[in-house]
Amino acid sequence: MRFGLMTAASLEGLHIDAIVATAQQAEAAGFDSLWMANIFSLDAISTLGLVGRETHRIELGTAVTPTYPRHPVAMAQQVLTTAQACGNRFVLGLGVSHRAVIEDLFGLSFAQPARHMREYLEVLRPLLRGEALNHTGPEFTLRKAQFRVPGVRDVPVVVAALGRHMLRLTGELADGTSTWMVGPVTMKKHIVPQLMAGALAAARPAPRVIGGFPVVLTHHVDEARARLAKLLAGYGQLPSYRRMLDREGVAGPADIALVGDEAALRVGLERLRDSGVTDFNASIIPVEAGVYARTFDFLASVRHEFA
Repeated sequence: MRFGLMTAASLEGLHIDAIVATAQQAEAAGFDSLWMANIFSLDAISTLGLVGRETHRIELGTAVTPTYPRHPVAMAQQVLTTAQACGNRFVLGLGVSHRAVIEDLFGLSFAQPARHMREYLEVLRPLLRGEALNHTGPEFTLRKAQFRVPGVRDVPVVVAALGRHMLRLTGELADGTSTWMVGPVTMKKHIVPQLMAGALAAARPAPRVIGGFPVVLTHHVDEARARLAKLLAGYGQLPSYRRMLDREGVAGPADIALVGDEAALRVGLERLRDSGVTDFNASIIPVEAGVYARTFDFLASVRHEFA
């Protein structure tokens, strides 16, 4: 299981310099990847292009960029540019987002998200391979669209997939999934089997399973979970995440977080690896003084145990 680190996942946002510094620190500590949330601050794809110029080895990916606000042709051009800047270390994480965002904020239809994602990938993937594309579909019509970006190979794409249909099409058309608010039981019994079934049906390689989890190294477990419950409460109110938490049989987001001392975190990491997670994406939540550095150092020190 590879170890990654989540950054810029707060509404307050971070300065680009801070994200570059985090990436450099993660690279120096041996983390395999850095994932950047695309919320309502810096654009994650553009930022990671800049980060790519200041790092050398670490994989850089979005977790995740919403599809609806960006035409796939515009997305392809931006992604190819960032991939070149990163020296082919960029992974595009896509998601349909949530009805509350797409309809209420952007004023776009969220009527058929799985159909939308299927067509989006059918348009995007050939463009990321540099192929010329003609396409006519329910949402997009293209004539001879093509990009040539020197030095860029096909850019990997992962999808934030939770429901059965989205997971199946992700296995069929993408390189893996990137999840949030999914516990280990749901990962093992729902996410991984559906994703693998889609890949098998399309005769594609086994996909990546990138699991994002809040994590806190602490001896004050009850207090930490109580703070997490307040900080993450909004996620538990979004329907797609709520369904995953219900599948897991937990009350809220704090209940799937990895919280505790070194031994407890090791047990949690073992459960994730055994559930089929190939890439652990750590969202370190600073619920108390010193917790970020403490948790960061611990994860860096144990990552070899789970390789």
